[in-house]
Amino acid sequence: MTQTEVGTRTGRRVSEARERLLRTAGQLFYAEGIHTVGVDRLVAESKVTNATFYRHFRSKEELAVAYIDSVDQAIRTGIDSLAAADVPPDGILRGIGASLVEQIRSPGYRGCAFLNAAAEFPDPDHPVHRAVVRHRAWFLETVTGLFAGITAAEAEHAGRHFVMLRDGAMSAGYLGDPVLAGETLLRGIDGLLRIHAARGRDEHPAAAPAQAPAAAPTAIDTACSPPGA
Repeated sequence: MTQTEVGTRTGRRVSEARERLLRTAGQLFYAEGIHTVGVDRLVAESKVTNATFYRHFRSKEELAVAYIDSVDQAIRTGIDSLAAADVPPDGILRGIGASLVEQIRSPGYRGCAFLNAAAEFPDPDHPVHRAVVRHRAWFLETVTGLFAGITAAEAEHAGRHFVMLRDGAMSAGYLGDPVLAGETLLRGIDGLLRIHAARGRDEHPAAAPAQAPAAAPTAIDTACSPPGA
């Protein structure tokens, strides 16, 4: 079996067949829903055998968890790349917003992969649901930390507000006008950042005047859908 690369989360080598299965599953699960896509179709479109499928995944639900985790990992990588490039916290938050807008306006957009999966698996004890909750807990913690990097004052409130803006925009972009949803999201993020920065100036009035908002980075991938979907 051809080995291609080291897995990002487990350190185990990942086979080419597993990659094809995961890539195909990501595209089909996102476009059509996890419940509607059967193993036979996944096997056929991935060009593998049933034995190969079950060698890598004990069930379709295990593959669904791997799909959610792959989208989660892509978002983590996108944010980490900005942090490694010394982009300031407000620039990273704006970059996340810009990435979401790009996704909302892209062909084939069907909403947030995480929210869609949670709707299909409402049982909080189900592995797919737990994978979604893990991602959302990490995302909230991450954006809260970015707001705290601007000022600690009410950073938790700002983080929750940001996540709600994101959730609303991703739903509105699918159910309504994606252009308006994207514009509203960016305005909301801009307003939230201005208010949060003002809290810091109120706490530290002797500090230097606030700088102009950072331009939104363009080279970031924080889309809540699988690559290629």
